[in-house]
Amino acid sequence: MLGYVMVGTNDLEKAGNFYDALMTELGAKRNMQSDGFIAWSSGEGTTSFSVVKPTDGNPATVGNGTMMALFAPDTATVDKVHALALEMGGTCEGPAGPRPEFSPDFYAGYFRDLDGNKLNVFNFKMP
Repeated sequence: MLGYVMVGTNDLEKAGNFYDALMTELGAKRNMQSDGFIAWSSGEGTTSFSVVKPTDGNPATVGNGTMMALFAPDTATVDKVHALALEMGGTCEGPAGPRPEFSPDFYAGYFRDLDGNKLNVFNFKMP
């Protein structure tokens, strides 16, 4: 379905360090890198997540209504990644926990990265 997703950054080194820590917890590692972007993946055939300096030379900005969701294998990993994101300078957009308003089996934590991009880390057991 999706091959890769990208979010903009104004500091590739800081964003790389931030996402290295989060992606390690999710079982992903850097799979591509250049002067303008860094990408992580959990293996062949999986969606890659990337941070990129805008190619037009303008500052990266946050997309209103845009959010990336990172799958975690269990709720403990959701808790750990959400806490790690905040510990590393991200901001909380919703604490990790159950979201029964969406589904009794949906568990997520919402945060913004160092550039203000909104993400969540979630676990969802399909009924």
